[in-house]
Amino acid sequence: MIILNISFIFLFLIIFLDLYINNFPKSKLILVPLDYKFRKIDKNSEVIIDLKIINKSKHKETMVSNLNLDLDFFKSKNNQYLKDLDYAQSIYIYSGSLKKNINNYWPTTIIKANSELLIQVILKFKNNDLKNKIKYIWLKVFWENYGHFGITKKQDGLLVNLNRHNKKELIEIPLKLGYKAIAVKTDLLGSFDNPIETVINYCKNVTKQKDILTIGETPLAIMQGRYISPQNLEYNLFSKILCYFFHPTSSLATACGMQLLIDKIGITRIAFSLIVGFLFKCIGVKGIFYRLTGFESSLIDDISGTVVPYDKSIVMGPINTKLFCDKLSKQLEVEVAVVDVNDLGGVKILASSNNSVNNILKEILKVNPAGNSDEKTPIVLIRNNK
Repeated sequence: MIILNISFIFLFLIIFLDLYINNFPKSKLILVPLDYKFRKIDKNSEVIIDLKIINKSKHKETMVSNLNLDLDFFKSKNNQYLKDLDYAQSIYIYSGSLKKNINNYWPTTIIKANSELLIQVILKFKNNDLKNKIKYIWLKVFWENYGHFGITKKQDGLLVNLNRHNKKELIEIPLKLGYKAIAVKTDLLGSFDNPIETVINYCKNVTKQKDILTIGETPLAIMQGRYISPQNLEYNLFSKILCYFFHPTSSLATACGMQLLIDKIGITRIAFSLIVGFLFKCIGVKGIFYRLTGFESSLIDDISGTVVPYDKSIVMGPINTKLFCDKLSKQLEVEVAVVDVNDLGGVKILASSNNSVNNILKEILKVNPAGNSDEKTPIVLIRNNK
C-alpha cells in the first residue's frame, strides 16, 4: 500500500511539473532566415541577408531589446577557419514599407502578437574577389527578448554559402545484390537552402528511372532549421538528473540534450519510458525507451555530433519527412527515402515515397555509402546495375 501511494505521489508530481513547464511564461519569438544574395560594387563585395523575427504568441506582445551580430569565416577545404577580414555591417529594419538604417544601435523594438519584423543585414567587404578568399560565412545573431516572461538572451547561427550550388561531384560506390551507390557531393548546406529545390538542383539530369534517392536525416533537418544553440535552452534540475540514466556517448547524456527532449515530449513520458525500458532491459529486451519516446529521441544529435559549424548546435530530427519524400518523388520521378545510417551498420528509414523500397534499403545501406564524417555527400542514389 505504501509503495502504491508513493507511486501515485510520484506520478502526480511529474504531471504537475509538465503542466508547470508547458504553461510557464516564455518568449515565443523565433528568428527565420529568408534569403541572401551576393553582388560586386566597384572594388567591393556585398552580401545582403534578409531575416525576420516572428511573434507566435496569440495575445502577448514582446520586445527585442537588443540585437548584435558576429561573423565567422570559413574556407571551403575542410571548413578551415579564417579569422579576420576587413568589412563593415549595416542593419536595417522595416516599418511597413519604410526601411530604416539603425546605424548599428538596436532600438528597443516591439513585436505585436501574431506579427513579424523584417530585418536586412548588409555586409560590405573591401575586396572584390571575396568568393575566392572565403566560401562560408557563419552569421551569429545575439538577441534579447523582453516581456511578460522577463528577459531572455538568445543566440542563432545561420550559414551563408557564397558559392552555393556552384558544382556537384558524383562518387560511385559498388554495393552488394547487384546495386551501386552514387554519392552526390554537395556544398555545406544550411537553413537558407530550400530542401526540395536544393535536392532537385543537385540531382536533375543525374537520376534515372528506377533509382532510389536517399538523403540523410541530419542534412535535411539542418535545411529545415531544426538546430538550436544550447544557450537557448533553459535547462533545469530535472534535465540534469534524467541525463544521468544514459550512456555517456548518448546525445541525451547532457542536460541540454535532455532538456530539448523534455521540451518536446515532457518529463512524464520520459520518466515512464525510462522505468519501462529498465524493466525490459532486465529481461534482455533493449531499445524500449526509444520506442516509447518516438523517433524524436533517437534523432537528437548533441553538440560535436555533426560537421563544422553545426558542431556547436544541437540538431533535432527532421519534420514532415513523408511529405518531403512524396513531393520530391513526384518532381524527380524516382522513389525517395529519408534515412538515418551509421558506420555500425544501423539503418533507419524515417519515411519513403513507397514502402516497397524500405527492405532493400535496410540491407544495402549497412555499408553507409554516405559516410559519417565530413564527406558532404548527404544525397545517395541507389541504382540497380542491371
